[in-house]
Amino acid sequence: MSSSDTPKFRVIADRSRCCGYGLCAQVCPTVYKLDSDGLVYLDSDLVPAGLEDEAKEGAAACPAEALVVEAIA
Repeated sequence: MSSSDTPKFRVIADRSRCCGYGLCAQVCPTVYKLDSDGLVYLDSDLVPAGLEDEAKEGAAACPAEALVVEAIA
């Protein structure tokens, strides 16, 4: 894996805040998934290289503010 392919951001999902609007998954379905109850879950908290903007837009679309995208230190 080259340094350009190394994830630079991760997502923190607070499922207790998720209200099931699903906007995150509409904006960035690669990162944000919905379970059978319509609540967000992540296959991985790492944001794949090249999807950083999309992941940030998905988090910003969440009206419950249940998602945070942060840089990996």
